[in-house]
Amino acid sequence: MTLVADKDLALIEALCDGLPMHPHPYHVLGQRVDMSEDQVIETLKRLIDDGVIKRFGVVVQHRKLGYTANAMTVWDIPDDRLDEIGVSMGRLPFVTLCYQRPRRLPDWPYNLFAMVHGSERNKVLEQVECMAKVLDLETVQRDALFSRRQFKQCGARYKQRREETRS
Repeated sequence: MTLVADKDLALIEALCDGLPMHPHPYHVLGQRVDMSEDQVIETLKRLIDDGVIKRFGVVVQHRKLGYTANAMTVWDIPDDRLDEIGVSMGRLPFVTLCYQRPRRLPDWPYNLFAMVHGSERNKVLEQVECMAKVLDLETVQRDALFSRRQFKQCGARYKQRREETRS
């Protein structure tokens, strides 16, 4: 178990709401926790390298950007090709997320999931067909599950916020 210093915890807590929309977000974050911009960057690198912070990335609100035809494609990939196909699928320029999940037989035969965002439903379906053709998956059982609404997305929460613990 990694011991985390109070200053590191303060930085993690300040980061829970995301990076500020500013040309120098690490500087602004540093002001909140009494660190320089360089100290924030170095501390975050160390926390990521030590495995304290597991994921650090962008949460995109795709609908606000005009991507309203969004589909989670699901695939029943033969187990002996799963790694190969997953890596290749994840490299396609229109796939934004690709991961493996266990099948839930008999009702759910799918074991590979890939997200495709688009502005028009028919274009997304064309990309799904392109995926099948390029990866030689035309005979594989698959489906495209289009979202009807966007759920609230937020970054990781590492601990209860101080305001919440006071009530």
